[in-house]
Amino acid sequence: MGEKFETLQARLTDLASLGQAIAVLDWDHQVNMPPGGVQARAAQVSLLARLQHEMATSDEMGRLLEAAESEMAGIDYDSDAAGLLRAARFDYDQETRFPTAFVEQMSRLTTEAHEIWAKARANKDFASFAPTLEKLMELARQGAEYLGYEDHPYDALLNRYERGMTAARVKEIFDGHKPQLVELIAAIGEVEGRVSDALLHQNFEVDRQREFSLWAARAIGYDFTRGRLDVAVHPFCTSFSRGDVRMTTRYYDDFFNPAFFGVLHEAGHGLYEQGIGEGIASTILGSGTSLGVHESQSRMWENIVGRSREFWQFALPKAKELFPAQFGNASVEDIFKAANRVERQFIRVEADEATYNLHIMLRFEIEVGLLEGSIRVADLPQVWNARFEEYLGLTPPDDAEGVLQDVHWSAGLIGYFPTYALGNLLSVQYFNKALEQHPNLRAEFAQGKFDTLLNWLITNIHQHGRKFTSEELTQRITGTGIDSAPYIRYLQGKFKDVYGL
Repeated sequence: MGEKFETLQARLTDLASLGQAIAVLDWDHQVNMPPGGVQARAAQVSLLARLQHEMATSDEMGRLLEAAESEMAGIDYDSDAAGLLRAARFDYDQETRFPTAFVEQMSRLTTEAHEIWAKARANKDFASFAPTLEKLMELARQGAEYLGYEDHPYDALLNRYERGMTAARVKEIFDGHKPQLVELIAAIGEVEGRVSDALLHQNFEVDRQREFSLWAARAIGYDFTRGRLDVAVHPFCTSFSRGDVRMTTRYYDDFFNPAFFGVLHEAGHGLYEQGIGEGIASTILGSGTSLGVHESQSRMWENIVGRSREFWQFALPKAKELFPAQFGNASVEDIFKAANRVERQFIRVEADEATYNLHIMLRFEIEVGLLEGSIRVADLPQVWNARFEEYLGLTPPDDAEGVLQDVHWSAGLIGYFPTYALGNLLSVQYFNKALEQHPNLRAEFAQGKFDTLLNWLITNIHQHGRKFTSEELTQRITGTGIDSAPYIRYLQGKFKDVYGL
């Protein structure tokens, strides 16, 4: 490599290290830190965010980037070096639009907001969080203006999580498969009594839930010499390096699904981070392509694999060993159907595959309204409940099961939610391609063999990190862009099987 490129690469590695340090502090905040530490932690994170932004947007960084681009002109598009230069240019062009004071203010506010949100959620009291959310939305609007956009301010924020995606394109994708979802849910509703999940609503000792979850995560390939599992108010996975990828979950002693399937979900994210190529892991390429592609991995392992009949042919003996009273008389068919029961419910992270995207469509519409001012923060509980009734036929009993259930707004993550639904669509597109190339995948799951799928994902997705955009990566793998049709066919086939439609 050229001297100028290597100088830039060293500076970008320092920049990535600062980001990882911030991630460590955020993980500790959500997992270990006592509430009394929030003010000091806000100051610490704010300082690091300011230093990171100053380094990322300095005149020196701009000169280094231009020099390296000139020096490396004409190199292979698929090379790590070319990918790093593309990502560096995108980041630089984005970050230089934000004043340092704005970055520092956002960082401090979001750190403080997490505790305010967590307390409001525990107390089922949106009003106590509303003033903070007002400030966060104002900063989101400012951020969109700093970034710039052609059609809608939402485009500017969405682009940070899914490069090249727009609100209009998201609406097109959502409108394209919402009618089929509604039709499928209605058809299931006519025969919903055919499937019960009472098997999963029993008393499950938390320590044994943890043991079973750890066992399953190891089975699908999650490396605990490079990871760990902890508890958080809202489950998440974070990465400080390829060798330190941490996930969290939450346990309910009367419901099996949240912790177990939540761990499979977060392990999917973790496998992605653990599978990033060693040569790019310490650079700014050392993270996922986009949030949508990242979500495709978690949804694939949670749903396509973890809720499959074949997975439970493998896992049920272990489940019976740990939970003999609960699962001792259960068959594979019993747990397969219980795990795939369709039920309209309030909590997004516990929603079934058929209804999940409706939860995201609701949030997308609300975020767009908040950003453009057609929805007031003060009216959010009423707006949320009315739209929830419209979309899912339910009215949340309180704010904790309604408008306060997600951590994202307290973290300033406006524009993030659509990536969850995009991830669902991509999970099926990618899995279909893996299955096309390895037709025995499902039979392998029944034997507890998951490495064929994992190695395919590492080769085609994980190892590239952030080298390509999601559109580029999806085109390379499937030959098409993001498409809802395969997802709808998958759901229709699965629930025809589960419900005998």
